[in-house]
Amino acid sequence: MTTKTRFAPSPTGYLHIGGARTALFSWLYSRKHGGRFVLRIEDTDLERSTQESVNAILEGMTWLGLEYDEGPFYQTHRFERYKAVIQQLLDQGDAYYCYCSKEELEQLRNEQMANKEKPRYNGKCRETPGVSEGVMPVIRFRNPDAGEVVVKDLVKGDIVVSNKELDDLIIARSDGSPTYNLSVVVDDMDMGVTHVIRGDDHINNTPRQMNILKALGAPIPEYAHLPMILGADGARLSKRHGAVSVMQYRDEGYLPEALLNYLVRLGWSHGDQEIFSLDEMIEYFELKDVNVSASAFNPEKLLWLNHQYIMNSDPAHVARHLSWHMGEQGIDPTDGPDLVELVKVQKERCKTLVEMATISRYFYKDFDEYDEKAARKNFKPESADVLQQLHDQFSGLDNWQGEALHQIVVNLAETLGLNLGKVAQPLRVAVCGTSVSPPIDMTLALLGREKTLARLARAVDFIKSLN
Repeated sequence: MTTKTRFAPSPTGYLHIGGARTALFSWLYSRKHGGRFVLRIEDTDLERSTQESVNAILEGMTWLGLEYDEGPFYQTHRFERYKAVIQQLLDQGDAYYCYCSKEELEQLRNEQMANKEKPRYNGKCRETPGVSEGVMPVIRFRNPDAGEVVVKDLVKGDIVVSNKELDDLIIARSDGSPTYNLSVVVDDMDMGVTHVIRGDDHINNTPRQMNILKALGAPIPEYAHLPMILGADGARLSKRHGAVSVMQYRDEGYLPEALLNYLVRLGWSHGDQEIFSLDEMIEYFELKDVNVSASAFNPEKLLWLNHQYIMNSDPAHVARHLSWHMGEQGIDPTDGPDLVELVKVQKERCKTLVEMATISRYFYKDFDEYDEKAARKNFKPESADVLQQLHDQFSGLDNWQGEALHQIVVNLAETLGLNLGKVAQPLRVAVCGTSVSPPIDMTLALLGREKTLARLARAVDFIKSLN
């Protein structure tokens, strides 16, 4: 049988870190075993599901590169199928109508809590439903009375649950709409899902879903429940820990590969290796190597990984992602040097692509003013003559290349009897507006003749205006 996994988010918010890790592990497992990966949108919660959230999930999956082989499927398009299965369960005697009111159920719950009993439905309508005028019934699944359910969890090991611990859950609401536990079972059955990989907050649902599958005569998938992700303080991951939309990491300048690499290490390991290519993730990934205990989210580690990817990835790949960030900052990449060449000179000093776009702005746009501290330190009265001489010598240069530009700077410093920094730093401030840039020869080469000469002339006028 072909291995098939699925990622089945509810479109009630963005694609967050926990969901992205579940999607990644499911994707890796299917890819490793030559299987298929299904994307299913579980949108039966009509009040909370939104198209905006659906779009955010699809956008997040695309940015991460987690391509799916089937879908996206929408549960709201399958209501007729769910109704047919619910009717099948009724006809088989594996489901029944329940007319108990909310008030009755609340009273039952309160009594059980007061008696320190586990709150559960008492089966009042199981054999003889008490039809109530004006009350629209729900439909409950008739859970087996005896025996036990053994979940052979691929992460946590065997989980044994007595059927006596499981009450008769609702599979259809009073308006006829299916509940989560019914629709997910029908989808997994119809779509031929062989491995359900999801968060361990679903462990309580699994025995119930297995019993419904058994009642339908369907194969039981293998289950793997992933431990939750915690913040560094040990609390459940939340926005203050970094549990934000996956797309916010894009907005903050992270490469998708860096985020995937970080996510795969949140609960899984392969020896002491920290950095994995996608091919290595697929090759090494095994569910048996997923940790049983929860993992802690560490933003500093993610930032470190991102820097590694910026430094070591193909500059052309980094440039493709950088281009979007340049546009977000109002920079047209065609107004300056080739982005691939820019990445090569800036990659060592930037941990995010936002940072790279920000510190590279002067290559593409003229600046309105000089960094005040840098100008005060480097724009001395005598600097005007130094910059003018640089301007004149650069103007006569036929070969606008780094080596030739560097030699002019070195020769002028020697001619004037100055430390190289006394020439290079005023030059840097003049053409960049700041005292920090890549090596001056690389900076000038990337900046180009026209911008360099115009900015040198402007700096000369600026220094003269101060005196």
